[in-house]
Amino acid sequence: MAKQKCMVYHVAKNGSDGNSGALDKPLLTISAAAAIAQPGDVITVHEGVYRERINPPRGGISDERRIVYQAAKGAQVVIKGSEVVKGWTFVKNDTWQVTLPDDFFGAFNPFKDVITGDWFKAKGKVHHTGAVYLDALGLAETFTLNAVCQPVGKAAYWFAQTTGDNVTIWAQFKGVDPNKQDVEVNARQTVFYPKKPGINYITVQGFTMAHAANNWAPPTAEQIGLIGTHWSKGWVIENNTIRYAACSGVALGKHGDAFDNTSQDSAEGYIVTIKRALKQGWSKENIGHHVVRNNHISHCGQAGIVGSLGAAFSTITGNEVHDIHLEREFDGEEMAGIKFHGAIDTVISHNHIYRCGGHGGMWLDWMTQGTRVTGNLFHDNSRDLFVEVNHGPFLIDNNLFLSPINLFENSGGGAYVHNVFGGLIKYHPELTRETPYLKVHRTAIAGISIVVGDDNRFYNNLIVGYDGLSFYDALKPKNLQAQGNVYLDGAKPSCEDRNALVAGDFDPAIKLTKKNNGWWLTMAVDPVWSENHSRDIVTTDTLGKALKPNLPYVTPDEVPYSLDTDYFNNARNRANPAVGPFVDSGAISICLKVWPKQ
Repeated sequence: MAKQKCMVYHVAKNGSDGNSGALDKPLLTISAAAAIAQPGDVITVHEGVYRERINPPRGGISDERRIVYQAAKGAQVVIKGSEVVKGWTFVKNDTWQVTLPDDFFGAFNPFKDVITGDWFKAKGKVHHTGAVYLDALGLAETFTLNAVCQPVGKAAYWFAQTTGDNVTIWAQFKGVDPNKQDVEVNARQTVFYPKKPGINYITVQGFTMAHAANNWAPPTAEQIGLIGTHWSKGWVIENNTIRYAACSGVALGKHGDAFDNTSQDSAEGYIVTIKRALKQGWSKENIGHHVVRNNHISHCGQAGIVGSLGAAFSTITGNEVHDIHLEREFDGEEMAGIKFHGAIDTVISHNHIYRCGGHGGMWLDWMTQGTRVTGNLFHDNSRDLFVEVNHGPFLIDNNLFLSPINLFENSGGGAYVHNVFGGLIKYHPELTRETPYLKVHRTAIAGISIVVGDDNRFYNNLIVGYDGLSFYDALKPKNLQAQGNVYLDGAKPSCEDRNALVAGDFDPAIKLTKKNNGWWLTMAVDPVWSENHSRDIVTTDTLGKALKPNLPYVTPDEVPYSLDTDYFNNARNRANPAVGPFVDSGAISICLKVWPKQ
């Protein structure tokens, strides 16, 4: 049988949706191209701003026959969920107002859409998914007309009030006439998101996507991102700029059903959610296997990347994620740069995660099993990594943790190898909450248990200041493994730590600096750390098995680990690997460009 010919459909601002989509007869909208594209086809979008919500009606059928949405080479292609607004009238101080009818927004008016959901905390205020932007940058919502009518302070604000079929918006524009500037308001819930689940094998690459009025994305409801996969398989989201989502930027998560946002009151509610998801096809064959690669994700109210169950078997690599939940006008339990439930066999590598509020840079919650977090740079977060009620096995290696709080740990089965911990490590035992562990490399539940809190491993880490790992001693640990770590600037080892080197007076003076060409790390080191102490390459055999699931630390393909490369993938000295995430240069100080990586 002859191979089906694949088509390339072109979209351009001078096109028409009545055209064929050929290069010389382009379509006008991406949605028109999506309506006709078949597996194996490519949609190439040319220079311009496209204001639409793309709802792909179908996906590809395999990695080899996917549907690709791409920006034309060298083109600046922007897809926005907002519309331009003119007709502002001056009120006083820096404040202007405009009244818009509901039909300006179509079927969905985000200024009447209230943020809500399981584990969302409104802090006594009514928050909307609508937003106002000046020159593409977001203003913050305030909650009284009097507040928005004041002169602009540290931040500019907007306020909305609805009357019948209209909404009136007041906004602060310091020193500018909004009718002469680029002022936009949210008009769509999402930018690129299929209404139906099971739209598989889609690639989205090279776009700037902004301004989504999406709602709260708890693990127990449909998770809608500015761009999202909607309970599917095999998406590639790469080389995009994704910014200004009311809640989440990228969503890899759960399907919706009649039980959405009904499970907040008990931990058992999420276990029931998992069981329902298994009936809805949550399996290695059907869900996950996404690649989120080399994106710049910022300015999202809840999470940069979120995924309940649907992020399993995925790769998250090379992304820059920052400025997440910084306004903090609302609160909740699902806020982080990256927040996953059920990140089974997921690799999170070589990302740069910073200025994330809420629960910090990365939060791995429930069923983190077969997961690896490697080669990431964390700094200036409320905390860097939170691992909650997992049984493992999961591997955390070669990361730079540089925020004041590095690790909030209440899981078992974790292995922490060759990291630098430049801040506080906190332990919070969960002695009553039961969570599942799974069959190896699968989604099926093998058992449900409380967490064994001391079933963790710390090898060859550089640990600076605070209590180090000494807090574990209060547990009288039976399962803790620690060896080859170096403790500096007052940090103290656990009594279980073998071959520990304690240099309490040594301050490595770790400093991260942003320069024109990237982020640079400087720190003092001491050759004695290697000369006087020998260490071994950490392997699968070294780490043993996570206690509760009784599973080894191996790759998703069952390949044993040998952690013989560093943060930059440089080969370690196999006879005596240096402590921390970098190979030993023999110098007494280092100055390294840590992002972007060479």
